[in-house]
Amino acid sequence: MQKIFLSVVLLFLTLATQAQNLTSPDKNLAFKFEVQNGIPYYQLSYKNKPVIKTSRLGLELVNNPSLLDGFTVTNTEQKTVNETWDPIMGEQKTIRNNYNELLVTLTQKGQKDRFIKLRFRVFNDGLGFRYEFPKQKELNYFIIKEERTEFALAGDHKIFWMPGDYDTNEYTYTTSKVSEIPSLQEKATIRISAQTPIKNPSVQTPSMMKSTDGLYINIHEAALINYPAMHLNVDAQNLKMSAHLTPDAVGNKGYIQTESTSPWRTIVVSDKAANILTSKLILNLNEPTKYQDVSWIKPVKYIGVWWEYFISGKSSWGYSTETNTKLTDDFSKYKPNGRHGANTENVKRHLDFAAEHGFDAVLVEGWNIGWEDWFGNWKEEVFDFVTPYPDFNVKELQAYAASKGVRLMMHHETSSSATNYERRLDKAFQFMVDNGYNAVKTGYVGSIIPRGEHHDGQWMVNHYLHVAKTAADYKIMVNSHEAVRPTGLHRTFPNWIAQESARGTEFEAMGGLAPEHTTILPFTRLMGGPMDFTPGIFQTDLTVYGQGNRVNTTLVKQLAYYVTMYSPLQMAADLPENYLKFPDAFQFIKDVALDWDDTYVLEAEPGDYITTARKAKGKNEWYIGGITDENKRTATISFSFLPKGKDYVATIYADGADASHDKKPQSYTVRKVKVNSKSILKQGLAASGGIAVSVKEGNASELKGLKKL
Repeated sequence: MQKIFLSVVLLFLTLATQAQNLTSPDKNLAFKFEVQNGIPYYQLSYKNKPVIKTSRLGLELVNNPSLLDGFTVTNTEQKTVNETWDPIMGEQKTIRNNYNELLVTLTQKGQKDRFIKLRFRVFNDGLGFRYEFPKQKELNYFIIKEERTEFALAGDHKIFWMPGDYDTNEYTYTTSKVSEIPSLQEKATIRISAQTPIKNPSVQTPSMMKSTDGLYINIHEAALINYPAMHLNVDAQNLKMSAHLTPDAVGNKGYIQTESTSPWRTIVVSDKAANILTSKLILNLNEPTKYQDVSWIKPVKYIGVWWEYFISGKSSWGYSTETNTKLTDDFSKYKPNGRHGANTENVKRHLDFAAEHGFDAVLVEGWNIGWEDWFGNWKEEVFDFVTPYPDFNVKELQAYAASKGVRLMMHHETSSSATNYERRLDKAFQFMVDNGYNAVKTGYVGSIIPRGEHHDGQWMVNHYLHVAKTAADYKIMVNSHEAVRPTGLHRTFPNWIAQESARGTEFEAMGGLAPEHTTILPFTRLMGGPMDFTPGIFQTDLTVYGQGNRVNTTLVKQLAYYVTMYSPLQMAADLPENYLKFPDAFQFIKDVALDWDDTYVLEAEPGDYITTARKAKGKNEWYIGGITDENKRTATISFSFLPKGKDYVATIYADGADASHDKKPQSYTVRKVKVNSKSILKQGLAASGGIAVSVKEGNASELKGLKKL
């Protein structure tokens, strides 16, 4: 009897707990999956330090038995992948994709053998996992009520966060303990033009944390396709986060038809902050592109008729004094307001400047009819994307741009009327092709139409992808603003070359950005993909335009952004005349590369400082950018990334000794020195200051007489 009883107990334990273990290729990360009493759980540790404690998995469904419990493990598969691939554009010429994988089949015996799969990949820099829904008789269509994925934290971490919101990611960052989020959420939820804050304590992803025992932890998602974006509920008392999907107009969280998958849930972890910035885990979890021809996808350095709209009173997007317009109106009969920026002569001046200084393109906003009452009316037929204002001559400017060897960059502000944009999309893109445009900046300011949908919901996620894929049919590159935050899809859809999706430079003219803001962005927003941050503001004191605020950086920090914030699309955002006042500093913007063979994060701490070096694609040129927060510091730059045994010319752009972001932002120095792989530079940075360095090959005469560093 004792033997029989013991056998029954052992059988019960075997059924109640089914565990699988996996490690990273370098053995530093240890992952465990188990099913306890029918509920799937996982946990993760790094160098024997807990990262994610035991956390449950599953989905709650609408009008359907949920995928939360009653599971047994009916199959497991493991494999190892170690390969390399070359991005079309990127921070590295070649990316290594190396992971150990576990695929678990979970069957619900009580639901007529309904089953799902969980796929886990453990890389040296973290974990990615997703839900997979195979086609089957008992699971074909279903609606998600909520995804119940948990992230049980191992401590009360320091966290850099924005409040959860279905419609905007343009909040400022708050730095606090996880336990402090509920008490700070109301203050952190500042007024934004279109917002839908989550009522319970929550944060957006990418969520960047630092533990008291020195681990850097980043939670986000990869390959967001046909699924709503994920926010994170915060249980501050139990230090637990959980998925919070963006709902649709009727409150549902996702409509799924098998065979399909969820996005990957990603956890990047290291004991070095620099390793977070160099992680390619999110990119590796996205699918390779299926585009056969990618020759038309190229980096773009541009200027624009843009900043003048933000500095008080200089220019306007709208053409006339009318306040109630329709797309069928004859705008030539309206009285001009006298401040319209997108006029033919102004654009020609910008094209001249771009051609003279080697820029690829000129963005022009406000060229098309409809800007008089585009915002705040929740108007569906707001823009047609093909009809210019009377003072904007499309054909004349097309010919002029072509004669200068410069492209015009299209602007499609949708005012978040996605239905209107989709109806007109093919006609708008054909108009671009017919008139020499090969890149478009899209915008989604305001509340979404279809009304009730959200910027981060499944409907809009599919819309953004539809725009990118349709643009590819016309060989057009897309730069989206106010869209859902990126999840590495620029690998799969490489013509979606950049996004804004965060608080960018335009907010410097609307109250200013905190000095620490850009030391946080690379650890948060940029984890998912390149940002069109629009740097390069040299006239940082905006009171000269009659505004009462300033850009909270030194001039040199603006230069450093071209390196610290990766993007193959970079704007010199200031007025052209301001660059002519500082031609030596402007030279760095003209020189700096957009595409890279390699990247080296030399020093970093989220919220404090970042110093990054990059090697230009296919050239023996290197560029370095270093930035700091509101505190002065000394950057230490080792040139050990240079090839050994050779000297190079380094041009150092540094804050002046008396520089400060609030009193003397334009104080800087430029000097040339001789450097090699053994050189080390210690350079002081002003408060909210920076350093920028270009390193190039030099002949004997160029190197002669230079001081060796």
